[in-house]
Amino acid sequence: MDAVAAVWEVLDLPIVIFLMLNFFLIVASTLVYAERKVSAFIQERSGPNRVGPGGFFQSFADVFKLMFKENIVPAQGNEFIHSLAPVLMVVIAMTTGALIPWARTPGGEALAIAPIGVGLLVVLAMTSISVYGVTLAGWSSNSKYSLLGGLRSSAQMISYELAMGAAALSVVLYSGSLDLFEIVENQNHPAAGIFAWNWFRNPVGFIVFSICALAETNRAPFDLPEAEQELVGGYHTEYSGMKFGMFFLAEYVNLWIASLLIATLFMGGYLLPWEALYADALPPVLLTVLQVGFFLAKVSFFAFCFIWIRWTLPRFNYTQLSTFGWNYLLPIAIANILVIAFLVAGYQLIVG
Repeated sequence: MDAVAAVWEVLDLPIVIFLMLNFFLIVASTLVYAERKVSAFIQERSGPNRVGPGGFFQSFADVFKLMFKENIVPAQGNEFIHSLAPVLMVVIAMTTGALIPWARTPGGEALAIAPIGVGLLVVLAMTSISVYGVTLAGWSSNSKYSLLGGLRSSAQMISYELAMGAAALSVVLYSGSLDLFEIVENQNHPAAGIFAWNWFRNPVGFIVFSICALAETNRAPFDLPEAEQELVGGYHTEYSGMKFGMFFLAEYVNLWIASLLIATLFMGGYLLPWEALYADALPPVLLTVLQVGFFLAKVSFFAFCFIWIRWTLPRFNYTQLSTFGWNYLLPIAIANILVIAFLVAGYQLIVG
């Protein structure tokens, strides 16, 4: 038995990682299907309806199609960097998901693959690295359209990362920790319930972070790096086959990660409404399962909102995008930090 336990301890983490990677692949395919169906509903058409029940397997059929498409590399491009860029995008997107706590285990610990004490800092650092994948893709293609898309993406990421970091810092001021598990638990109050979640006590940070998260995913109305009408396809103009598919995968995984972060930082994460009032009466395992399910429901709602916004709002032009980020979101986020800092300091003086 000791030998079996030792083997399982070694294999446990790889198995969990394998399951997580496949979970993200299924999530990305499901989000593609949801995007097509929601956009079809908004535009009063059917959407996918032939491959599988309700067209659900259309996304999986597209993956098989991309697997057999020819892999084209521009003759004057950098083949190694051209191949590295999409891999970098996917690896960063999926690695970030390992830091998110999905529930509280029966032992009172975080249910996450890598629950580290500075999880929020690592998440922000990892998401900021993704800009390298886009920039390298634009540069290595040796195409003016791709290069312009990569440069636009770099400028856009820088414009909105500062405001997003400032909005996240306002959450840290309330919780006093960079640990995502502690940030969620700080929103757990018996009497206040959902009104103790950060969406209510920090609404400005919630709005700023949500807008910046949408911009970081390069989706409409912030899809300037792609901008088909102006740049053909932006940074992935010269990509085909599975390399293009990997960019597509990274976009939807990033959408899911952004939804995870919004739910974790501002919507109580895995917490149930007024959970502290009845948590002790539920079996610990059942409570954990309910937390995972409710967390998935929150994340799915924000993913739906991202899709809804894409098919509702028109694209900003480049000047509007930069002005909105630097002249509005960043000053508002900084002012919000100062206000919350004064409120927290005042509260500690009164209580202490």
